[in-house]
Amino acid sequence: MPIKLPSDLPAYDVLTNEGVMVMDEDSAGRQDIRPLRIALLNLMPKKIQTENQFARLIGATPLQIEFSLIRMSEHQTKNTAADHMENFYRPFAEVEATGEKFDGLVITGAPIEHLPFAEVTYWDELTRVFDWTQTHVHSTFGVCWGGMAMINYFHGVPKHILDAKAFGCVRHQNLAPASPYLRGFSDDMVMPVSRWTEMRRDEVEAAGLRVLIDSPETGPALVEDPGHRALYIFNHLEYDSGTLKEEYDRDVEAGKPINVPANYYPDDDPTKTPQNRWRSHAHLLYGNWINEIYQTTAFDMRRIGLESTDWRGRKGP
Repeated sequence: MPIKLPSDLPAYDVLTNEGVMVMDEDSAGRQDIRPLRIALLNLMPKKIQTENQFARLIGATPLQIEFSLIRMSEHQTKNTAADHMENFYRPFAEVEATGEKFDGLVITGAPIEHLPFAEVTYWDELTRVFDWTQTHVHSTFGVCWGGMAMINYFHGVPKHILDAKAFGCVRHQNLAPASPYLRGFSDDMVMPVSRWTEMRRDEVEAAGLRVLIDSPETGPALVEDPGHRALYIFNHLEYDSGTLKEEYDRDVEAGKPINVPANYYPDDDPTKTPQNRWRSHAHLLYGNWINEIYQTTAFDMRRIGLESTDWRGRKGP
């Protein structure tokens, strides 16, 4: 089944050309099923690139997905055309006011790691988003800074500034092969990492949370928070093959100190074409997340956010 996107959203043509099943509003309306409503709260500066990355993964499942784009109400982006934001994004304040509910929400990262959470200009509104997810979203996926912000807000787990940027393709261990979110995962895997901060495993586990994927080099990567119906991933399985290269080239051009991303280019040679070694696990993880939402969400969307038991007798996703 396809992902439902506006026909004039850039991701529509990108995904269609890649062979992803995409459906417009008119076609979706002729199907007598309830699509899963998945929203993206996009905090990244390159909005269109981020839309494409997450729509690609979410749209690869065999279910019909209705994909919605949300932005912070007052924060204005400088990197994406105003007409794109006006045409495709809704401010959170508007979504909140309608009372509508979603089966899933992805909260992206943001390039503001150096700031204490409370100093982020939209922190007050973002904490309203976090609280809102508990009554209006069935399952939330916090990515990189977005995941760190959620785990800090709900559990007080601090982020720690690194001496050097964690940057490259890092090998990780699967600590929970029986988890439904890791169905089909290898015992170890490679993930793109690009951050100046970290969460520490002992502090995450002391908060009563379960680390599903971990790296001795860069720490926990995927954390489950059943009490808040949430997953937190601190790395970037959604990245395109060339995203780390773009970040490296940008910093080199700007004269910023930056290491060649580790284990990314063949022979660590930035003149060579980088290899994508994480694509299959990216599709597995987001596909498993969508499947868990499908198995546990209420058919009557009015019941989303209320405690319910799925058909397997398990509470929550």
